[in-house]
Amino acid sequence: MVLSDVDIRKSLADGRIVVSPELPEEHIGSCSVDFRLGNEFSIFEHSKHPFIDLRNRVDIGKLMRPIVVPDGEAFILQPREFALAITLEHLELADDILGRLEGRSSLGRIGVIVHGTAGLFDPGWSGKATLELSNLGIMPVALYPGMRICSMTFEQLSTPSSMPYRKKPGNKYAGQQSPLASKLAGEM
Repeated sequence: MVLSDVDIRKSLADGRIVVSPELPEEHIGSCSVDFRLGNEFSIFEHSKHPFIDLRNRVDIGKLMRPIVVPDGEAFILQPREFALAITLEHLELADDILGRLEGRSSLGRIGVIVHGTAGLFDPGWSGKATLELSNLGIMPVALYPGMRICSMTFEQLSTPSSMPYRKKPGNKYAGQQSPLASKLAGEM
């Protein structure tokens, strides 16, 4: 069952969903909350590395360059470019609530994909959301830290999870505070 705005507000008040910094009231929709873009990005240094070999145990993060964009300045997402970004908000979920991250249609209509895959945030999640930004359009797009970038919906599980994400052995991204690169290399 997807939580309505009434249930989202109740879960925020009860501490079953924790968002910090606190969300402005206008960021709570009928069944979702809007998260804002943080100021940290990572891009692949494709001119230094010819390809990614997932059988190679190379730290994929070493193929990327971090970028910090000051408030008031823009990150320019070029056509056909891919970048990781982070939300401004930190999210914590109870063991019986999951989150789903979705891009905003206003950005999709200009070719910006906010999150291509893995939009599910398991019960027990704690951290900031890494965004998988892509520009499918033909024009560069200026993205500003603090702008509304995505929405999060929440669903109630029938019972609390026996293995919430924060307790899962080998969880890769728990507690993340910056855009983390894929940790897939070496799993193949």
